[in-house]
Amino acid sequence: MSVIEQAQAWLAQDPDPVTRAELQDLLDADDQEALADRFGQRLQFGTAGLRGALGAGPNRMNRVIVAQAAAGLAQYLLDHAPDGTTPSVVVGYDARHNSDVFARDTAEIAEGLGVRAYLLPEALPTPVLAFAIRHLGASAGVMVTASHNPPQDNGYKVYLEDSSQIVPPADSDISDAIDAVGPVDQLARGLDFEVLGPEVAEAYVQACVALAQDGPRDVVAVYTPMHGVGRDTLVEVVRQAGFPALHVVREQGDPDPDFPTVVFPNPEEPGAMDLALKLASEVGADIIVANDPDADRCAVGVRDGESYRMLTGDQTGALLADHMLRRGATGTYAASIVSSDLLGRQAAAYGQPWQQTLTGFKWIGKIEDLAFGYEEALGYSVAPHIARDKDGVSAVLAALELAAELKAEGLTLLDRLDAVYREHGLHATGQLSVRVEDLSIIADAMATLRTTPPSSLGGLEVTSVDDLELGYRGLPATDGIRLGLGEATRIIARPSGTEPKLKCYIEVVTPVTGSVDEARAEATDQLERIKADLAAALGL
Repeated sequence: MSVIEQAQAWLAQDPDPVTRAELQDLLDADDQEALADRFGQRLQFGTAGLRGALGAGPNRMNRVIVAQAAAGLAQYLLDHAPDGTTPSVVVGYDARHNSDVFARDTAEIAEGLGVRAYLLPEALPTPVLAFAIRHLGASAGVMVTASHNPPQDNGYKVYLEDSSQIVPPADSDISDAIDAVGPVDQLARGLDFEVLGPEVAEAYVQACVALAQDGPRDVVAVYTPMHGVGRDTLVEVVRQAGFPALHVVREQGDPDPDFPTVVFPNPEEPGAMDLALKLASEVGADIIVANDPDADRCAVGVRDGESYRMLTGDQTGALLADHMLRRGATGTYAASIVSSDLLGRQAAAYGQPWQQTLTGFKWIGKIEDLAFGYEEALGYSVAPHIARDKDGVSAVLAALELAAELKAEGLTLLDRLDAVYREHGLHATGQLSVRVEDLSIIADAMATLRTTPPSSLGGLEVTSVDDLELGYRGLPATDGIRLGLGEATRIIARPSGTEPKLKCYIEVVTPVTGSVDEARAEATDQLERIKADLAAALGL
């Protein structure tokens, strides 16, 4: 079929007047370039589900793509349901553009195809959806969200009955079922799906509150939900756990799909936390906490002298792990392969096992005896029994609890982090991250590392090169390269799974033989030299 014929066939089944008008305008203008962009390829369904810009055509997020995904998932659930049983799916959504529409479409199509569908009653955090799956005994869950992507994006996360996101082979099986879906205007739709009441979200709040142990509660905290859906749930958890009211960043407090105060609604992005940092100075905060827009991630900021700064995901991971270990949480401590190796040293000191996984919390969530898991991109699981996914609400609660305990002892989060470094070495981590328009730049950089890797970086010899596509330490194959520089320093380069980015994760470990500040300066200098040499080697 020509691109014109593809567009006309798409138009015939599209139920959305907005994208129908968009597509008709392109056809009327004979805009071949724009049509080729929308129809030249298709958003691929994988372990990250679907994610992309809103718009018409198979290379955009829209009601046709969502209907196909819902029908494919429903067929997968029907094919895998035990004999004589009816599978079920619970559907949640955030406050992005069209999230509620995509969620209702999913519930209607699942119900129409014979899968019992439950729809959460309002825009709620992703952790509530993950919790709801096991709470309701559902076969699967769908969360309509693009997490921390730009405002023009939306996405579709799929979970199975264990409340963790899908991994192979489920992703390819669902993808095959999606490919087999015919015109979506011919799909049966059921209108008798169940819209849930507030009970599930209330049960989630109670599960989080139950995590809090008796102890100090005096802590001054600034919080931003980053224009997302975390505020009301978190505020209620904090209130019921007995902490003082949060100082919420007013300009970012209400859900807003346009994210007007930030370029990217991600606490890691430059400038995103400026309003929270400003408010912290005004109220004399002990800690800053943030969620991303769907509240599955948690960021932490601290007072540093007369000002405030944000901790890295690895630093927060080290503090939360230390908090869990000192409380006696037993089981496996796990982190993604691109996160700091410090967690392994911490776990070993308490006689607990440590496990590395591929990038993505879907892999961490599959560990059966998980006690604590994290990934450096601000994802933490401090309560795997609540959900097998990262949870920014319970992580914020744990951070507040730790800050209050330390404050009662006359200490800060930075004091405790320095104590961890004195015991295990100063672990400095950083990223060389490049956002691209042309994906061939990423492919070329990865090919360079595979075929002609640098012999030294930052004055250190490259002593090992491991291609993660060939498997590494028993992990499934993935597109990535690991460069070892001596015993402890390493680099892992990989394409992002959710954004057009090349990400290079660097870790430098320096023993603390004098002051922590001296070790930090040495490690930071080494990190920057490696980053500069790596950028030059890759032509970035």
